[in-house]
Amino acid sequence: MKEIYIELDGKQLPCRPTMGAMLRFKKETGRDAMTITDNDLEGNITFLWCCIVSACKHDGKEFDMSLMDFADAVGLDDVSSWADQLNAAGKSGGGAAATDGEKKTRRK
Repeated sequence: MKEIYIELDGKQLPCRPTMGAMLRFKKETGRDAMTITDNDLEGNITFLWCCIVSACKHDGKEFDMSLMDFADAVGLDDVSSWADQLNAAGKSGGGAAATDGEKKTRRK
């Protein structure tokens, strides 16, 4: 899985689209992460937060920012850049981020 790091408040935080991130997204929104589209701002912000929470938990890094605090701390350019990185990781087999028009299939 490609390593993606997000700089937030001067800290480098890991951000990975893990199964835990997908489950957190479902718990937060009631939606499947595969339904996120490029123009879904709320979905993208929430999924990015879930990816950071999951990666930090796995790596033993402290990240106690709530979803709303996270949303207050980032701008649209940040979210767009991070989403592009996650999508690139997903296209190279490193994650599950989907884009408009992409069809996901399950390998046998």
